[in-house]
Amino acid sequence: MEKHLYDSGLIGNCSFIAHIQKNTNISWLCMPRFDSDFLFGGILDKEKGGEFTILPGTENFKSTQTYRENTNILETVIKTGDEAYKVTDFAPRFKNFDRYYRPLMIIRKIEPVKGYPKITIKCQPVGERGTVKLKGTQGSNHIQYRSYDQEVRLTTNAPLSFIVEEKSFVLQRPIYLVFTYGRPLEAPIEMTAEQFLNSTTEYWHSWVKSTSIYNFHQRLVLRSALILKIHQYEDTGAIIAASTSSLPEAPGSTRNWDYRYCWIRDSYYTLTCFNSIGHFEELEKYFEYIQNLPTVQDNRYQPLYSITGDWFLTEEISPLEGYLGNKPVRFGNLAYTHVQNDLYGQVLVSLLPLYSDHRFTAKEKSYSEPMIMNLLNKIEHTMHEKDAGLWEFRNLAQQHCYTFLFHWAGASAAMKIANRLKNQEMYAKAVELKAEAARKIEECYIPERQAYAQAIGSIYMDASTLQLITMGYFGNDIERANNHLKALEGELLAKDYLFYRYKHQDDFGTPETTFLICAFWYIEALACVNRLDEAIEGFETLTKYCNHLQLFSEDVDQKTGSQWGNFPQAYSHVGLMNAAFRIGRKLDRPNFL
Repeated sequence: MEKHLYDSGLIGNCSFIAHIQKNTNISWLCMPRFDSDFLFGGILDKEKGGEFTILPGTENFKSTQTYRENTNILETVIKTGDEAYKVTDFAPRFKNFDRYYRPLMIIRKIEPVKGYPKITIKCQPVGERGTVKLKGTQGSNHIQYRSYDQEVRLTTNAPLSFIVEEKSFVLQRPIYLVFTYGRPLEAPIEMTAEQFLNSTTEYWHSWVKSTSIYNFHQRLVLRSALILKIHQYEDTGAIIAASTSSLPEAPGSTRNWDYRYCWIRDSYYTLTCFNSIGHFEELEKYFEYIQNLPTVQDNRYQPLYSITGDWFLTEEISPLEGYLGNKPVRFGNLAYTHVQNDLYGQVLVSLLPLYSDHRFTAKEKSYSEPMIMNLLNKIEHTMHEKDAGLWEFRNLAQQHCYTFLFHWAGASAAMKIANRLKNQEMYAKAVELKAEAARKIEECYIPERQAYAQAIGSIYMDASTLQLITMGYFGNDIERANNHLKALEGELLAKDYLFYRYKHQDDFGTPETTFLICAFWYIEALACVNRLDEAIEGFETLTKYCNHLQLFSEDVDQKTGSQWGNFPQAYSHVGLMNAAFRIGRKLDRPNFL
């Protein structure tokens, strides 16, 4: 299997995310928001992307990178001969004055581990998508970098001249680098950094302890949960699909997309996972976000919005070199113009816990009743409309089975909500729409294959219809579910339990790589039809397609085993968590469907 290409870990605090490679370089950092211009973008262009490294004086070094247990604090150890040092990277996050303190700040602690290592610190932030190098100006205990519209600061107890001149020096004591956007650190460096490190460690430990999960592969599930947590932009409640842009789905494919936005569909899946582990603050914040989204055209929701709810996203091509030379590099995403009608049902299913879980009070859901009716009306008005589907076909509109499934699931959720609200009009409409959605799903059935196609009139199998099984459309009819599963296996299953989305040609040719969330949907479906041994074997086989920190990309090349697509992909971690939960429940209660 080819070496994984994504050799980085993430730190974040629900305000920003930074990617840090095994060589200590911050290869991706956007501030002040997930979708801002990058200050470090070496992952997309080594020349124009800037650099922030802490390296020894030789290229012959070994690096190991791990997370501090049950945290989003990253530790990188660099060894050269008889000398070694450790870099601890984190984004402060902890409770302060009854709210979360999550500053635009990265703290890098450098400490000798063995001997007297010599290090060189290079800090070269950039602006305007790599066309401008921010000029550094030395102060008393800091270096200020600025362009006409950006100002960042590096505050440190290291010799400033060595950093400005990029000279090596002996690491004799702990060094702290505090990189800030906007307001600088104006406090004792060593004491503040250590206090923030301890408080951040305590915060993540407490967050993990409050999760409720099964024993099946707990460590993997917890790492996925920790990664998903920092993909929510806490200021508004938006949840992004990934923190990167333009990492290609396959080499030379041009399937390079900007995922730093909030897809309603992706958010539904992420919230499902948070609900499964007993975390509800993410749903509460997301509900606030949903309530404030504009419906600009015909009272419709878009498939995606900016993290502050902006609807106009555009899509621009940048002259950057691209990841491993893969172009184009895109910023923005034209998918906001798509018609994708599954999202109305996804919002309804996302809101269901507000009504079905007694831990939420009446006040917390009192404002959503008009929204529920509006969503049902949108399902009614779009029931017979063709759309781009969840794979966001740019030049293909169909009546997708997956869309009808979420009409069905959304109406089912609305029935439960209506019962709690004692709203007969809402209940009657939901019952009618659920029945109509089921009729449309059945129009996708291919009798000779005993399976459901991608869309009405289509002959193609589509991995998204695995969700017919996992979402309970077949009820207790295991035979019917298994027949459908076998047809999907016959067409889309790759080696090592990897799974293709579909195999027919689309706007950019034929898909070359497998899609990880589909593989985990497949594992979950195996558990649903009581093929539990296969599900466990498949789950454990798929886990080898993570990087050294148990982080998963969007796509995997089944021939080489290499990771592709934006990284890490929230979808993939959601799929892993749901598959683990399903298997865990089966092991705990063997008769659970």
